[in-house]
Amino acid sequence: MATPAASAAAPLELVPSAAPEDVRRRELAGFLRSRRERISPEQVGLPAVGRRRTPGLRREEVALLAAVGVTWYTWLEQARDIQVSPQVLDAIARALLLDPNERRHLFVLAGNVDPAPAASCPTVTPSVQAIMKQLEPFPCVAVNNRYDVLGYNSTYRLLITDLDEVAPEDRNIMLLAFTHPDWKRGLVDYQQATALMVAKFRSSMADHVAEPAWKALLKRLRLASPEFDALWQQHEVGMSGNGDKRFLNPHVGLLHFDFTTLWLGPGPSTRLISYTPSDEETRDRIERLHKLATEG
Repeated sequence: MATPAASAAAPLELVPSAAPEDVRRRELAGFLRSRRERISPEQVGLPAVGRRRTPGLRREEVALLAAVGVTWYTWLEQARDIQVSPQVLDAIARALLLDPNERRHLFVLAGNVDPAPAASCPTVTPSVQAIMKQLEPFPCVAVNNRYDVLGYNSTYRLLITDLDEVAPEDRNIMLLAFTHPDWKRGLVDYQQATALMVAKFRSSMADHVAEPAWKALLKRLRLASPEFDALWQQHEVGMSGNGDKRFLNPHVGLLHFDFTTLWLGPGPSTRLISYTPSDEETRDRIERLHKLATEG
């Protein structure tokens, strides 16, 4: 019998950890089984024929509903190393009656891009609106990753031009920056700001290349602005973050801010951008601008 000292000195057997792809396939297999087992045949218009050893649909029924081979679908639930197309995943998601969150999870586990992702909400909630109001007199705006303006507080309304006077369909920061004369004057570091904006937009569009709203905005920008088109053709990419920005306001003059980006969801979509004065002069001027925006 080994003594405690001898046992302590014995070499430990190293167990290799599973490869990330193996873990992902097992997660996918378990997720598919769990979704299949919660659906009754009646829910999808199938007859409940014969005794069932397990609850829910059979694998061959899911394959039938998704119009895929039974063997192929079985391999998915067995965590086999096989390739799956977005179109097949879309069919499986529909067959299993997945909600938007479950559908997104399916595509992430399969390592694929959803060809028809759930549309992002075009408005902000009352709680987010309350946050923006509470941040006054500091400017704050809510935008999606397409740069559509979804909401703003009273100070941001007058930061460059009166946003209330801009048609809702034109309230897009990129469109304003490249086509609105007040925004061209108001962005002090115009070349740097617009180049970074286009790079971020290109990065975001990689997940939305087939969506009509994204394609329509891109077409509109390329036709309306040779400056945008030239930047777009450079294929630069970038990510949203924090930094500093300067604006030349027609009412109070030069404003210098540190801006902070706060994401409002689980993925990079809707975000709040708040602007904190970088110096006392800007702080005094933003107080005056806020007063002008709220008192008229």
